[in-house]
Amino acid sequence: MASSKQYQVPSTPRVISPSPTPSETSARDGYFGPVTRSAARNNRRLPSPPQIDEDSSESDPEKRARARSRSPIIEGRRRRMSGLTTMKPGRASKDVGKKANPSLPNGTANGHLSPEAANKNLWREMSRSPSPLGLIPIHQKWRSFVHRHEVPRKILHVSIGFLTTYLYCTGTQASQIHPILLTLLVPIAATDVLRHHYYSVNRFYIRCLGALMRESEVDGWNGVIFYLLGAWIALRFFPKDVGVMGVLLLSWCDTAASTFGRLWGHYTWRVRPGKSLAGSIAACITGVLTAALFWGFVAPSMPAAYDSGPNSFAFQGTLTLPSQIRGYLGWTEAQGSITGALALGAMSLWAGVVAATSEAIDLFGWDDNLTIPVLCSAGLWGFLKILG
Repeated sequence: MASSKQYQVPSTPRVISPSPTPSETSARDGYFGPVTRSAARNNRRLPSPPQIDEDSSESDPEKRARARSRSPIIEGRRRRMSGLTTMKPGRASKDVGKKANPSLPNGTANGHLSPEAANKNLWREMSRSPSPLGLIPIHQKWRSFVHRHEVPRKILHVSIGFLTTYLYCTGTQASQIHPILLTLLVPIAATDVLRHHYYSVNRFYIRCLGALMRESEVDGWNGVIFYLLGAWIALRFFPKDVGVMGVLLLSWCDTAASTFGRLWGHYTWRVRPGKSLAGSIAACITGVLTAALFWGFVAPSMPAAYDSGPNSFAFQGTLTLPSQIRGYLGWTEAQGSITGALALGAMSLWAGVVAATSEAIDLFGWDDNLTIPVLCSAGLWGFLKILG
């Protein structure tokens, strides 16, 4: 009798269907039936890129995605952010050299800032330019109110003009104000130097005053320093009314230029990088109105004792051509002079032109909180020296 092993019933073979079941689709060694190319493309799944959290205050500013820059991409070395990072300058410069700027396939620049380029562009260095997002926590929480429109900063800027007007109306003289400005300038500047050397001081400073700062001021000089310095120069070295007008033009014309330039600047010509014709027109109109209100209504309503002696005004309501020009034209002094509303209109118009010019000009890259009051005061004083 033959062994039963010779007649062992074979095991049931595995039946594989032409179309694999869902459980078999992930098997690499199984059998797959014929699949069309369109079905293969639909089944192909590409790995999704990791999500970037731009709102996280704990993310690294160097790796955070940036918005489209208004300025062209400028090559340069990466600056070390004072008090915010321990990156060594040598190492940073080596890293920058290894990575190229983002570009399109044909090699042209695409106009966007890479995370590395965001902190090495010249426009970040200037406090008058729009600053990148990510260094001050409150700017991330209040993007539109604090970062984009800079409402707290503009309120502080404008309030200085009203404070100056109030001090003038109460009889406070410029000789009493400029020593106070210099006294405030010294500790504020010393604090700025201190915070750039100590991380904890800088973080505490930003936590307290971040809503009034631009993010370019995190590792740069605070604009308040230049504001105090410009106001001190205007009130210390120019006549009383000229110095007061310099501070008022800084307070109100600069704010008007920034506000209307951001609203309608893209519809007009660009005066220079970061400055538009819309902003310059707004500064000019604001300057004309400011001068007309101050010399035409505020100053005449004050007691005469406020503006007498060493505190006398440079503009006395009369504009006269120089004697050389009157002699060349054959005019008398009365014929070459204008008074009253005509003189006030000419003086106001010149104040608007000076305000718009000083707001648009870039003087050695200095902060406009310093250049505007100094240039406005110098322009008004020079005009009055010739025609006053």
